[in-house]
Amino acid sequence: MKQKIIEILKTSLIDLGYPNIDPIIQKPKHEKDADFATNIAFILSKKINKNPVDIAKSIKHQIESNDFFNSITVAGPGFINLKINPNHIVNELKEIISSKNNYGRNNHGEGQKVLVEFVSANPTGPLTVGHGRGAILGDVISNIYTWNGYKVDREYYYNNAGRQMRKLGESVYARYLELCNQTCDFPEGGYKGKYIIDIASKIKNEHGTSLIDESNNDIFKNEAESFIFKNIKNTLKNIRLEFDSFYNENDLYKSKKIDYVIEQLKKKNLIYKKDGALWYEGTKVGRDADRVLIKSTGEPTYRLPDMAYHTTKFDRGYDICVDIFGADHMDAYPDILSVLEQLGYSSNKVKVLIHQFISILQDGKPVKMSTREANFITLNELIEDVGADVVRYFFIMRNINSHLNFDLKIAKEKSENNPVYYIQYCHARISNLLNKSDLNKLDLNKINLNLLNQESELKLIQKLVDFNELILKLIESHEPQLLANYLHELASMFHKYYAHNRILNDNKELSNSRLVLSSAVQIIIKNGLNILGISQPDRM
Repeated sequence: MKQKIIEILKTSLIDLGYPNIDPIIQKPKHEKDADFATNIAFILSKKINKNPVDIAKSIKHQIESNDFFNSITVAGPGFINLKINPNHIVNELKEIISSKNNYGRNNHGEGQKVLVEFVSANPTGPLTVGHGRGAILGDVISNIYTWNGYKVDREYYYNNAGRQMRKLGESVYARYLELCNQTCDFPEGGYKGKYIIDIASKIKNEHGTSLIDESNNDIFKNEAESFIFKNIKNTLKNIRLEFDSFYNENDLYKSKKIDYVIEQLKKKNLIYKKDGALWYEGTKVGRDADRVLIKSTGEPTYRLPDMAYHTTKFDRGYDICVDIFGADHMDAYPDILSVLEQLGYSSNKVKVLIHQFISILQDGKPVKMSTREANFITLNELIEDVGADVVRYFFIMRNINSHLNFDLKIAKEKSENNPVYYIQYCHARISNLLNKSDLNKLDLNKINLNLLNQESELKLIQKLVDFNELILKLIESHEPQLLANYLHELASMFHKYYAHNRILNDNKELSNSRLVLSSAVQIIIKNGLNILGISQPDRM
């Protein structure tokens, strides 16, 4: 609907002799005054040095004969308020009903490939609720790109080498020795979760005590990696998340990508040695500090493989790369983008989304979480406790820049306090209505939708039409909480409408028109929940 208004205004501006002006359309603060408003007269007045009120009146004169509008008024110092003809508003219902599951889809990104990298947790332990926020955010962002016509791949990047993995192997070996009744010191900074004991038990069951004197850490490390990755993939399945690819950091060494990055930076005189370490001279190209890429021990810092990994994304032909990190990556990613620019890649094509941490509230108190100390709630445990639907919604219902408090009490409620239940109940309530009707047997063109003339009905339809614009907006903002909030608002509007209006009534003509409206609401609820990866039950 907004696009239609923009087209009408553009035509009027051309007729007035002002081409190449892009009108801005907004919802007014006081919706009783108008459905939409524009400040185009102010924008134009600055360009042509004329009174904005006079310009607004000229535009009004140009468009007031268009039956798309019910009324057009000039307000204050030059705002143009627009009321849409109710007949055009209700006609939008036909588009929703005919498009069904495709309503909201567009070809905005047709022909472009997107790689969304997320989760990317090393196989040192089960996925925690902290990983969960990034997991759901990444999956929903991927769905948003898909709905906007992009070809999307989901990728999980991991490192199965390095100090953390060695420490994992040492932790399993220590627990294995304990199970074999051997005295041993647990490694400092080792992993203490029950899963470590489970892995050690599996090894003991298969090998008995034959590995007591085994000095090769790889046996325990590899067994742990296999066990943990199986657990991770099972958790991802439980949360309805499927990756297209898993990228092993080790491949960067095999393909010499790590060496390539160092060589290219050396050619640009951006590498120097200091204290036995190899440094990236970022301050030379605008960074706030130089960074160690290879330690004096010869071991690379995590920045170097990340830099090499990002070059592969572009080498594989992706037009846009979306990185989803936790807040602990806040300091690292600018260096990665800086190196990409120095290597000839456009960092503007990398969208970095940093999400804040999450707290699980139990009885109103935060649960402490630490992978190594083992006092954490796993993502799998949370899914089993409250269900995948609730987990998915709660993880994206707040802005990613805000700390998220996940209240277990609210998550388990089956009431309007639980937004997931509230939205799903709207879908189920409409299913019940439609099952009692014969709407699917009727010809939509023969239903008198002009009977939907109440203010609440027209506002509800306008809310439905906003879905198209929202899907486009999401691709620019990368803020899926806007969709979560929209669905909650839509469900609230319908529940109130249902409470004040008999949808199935003796007036068959009116009943049919209200059923069409209800069906359209269900389509939008279904499409929105599909994007969020949340089920749409017909009964509750």
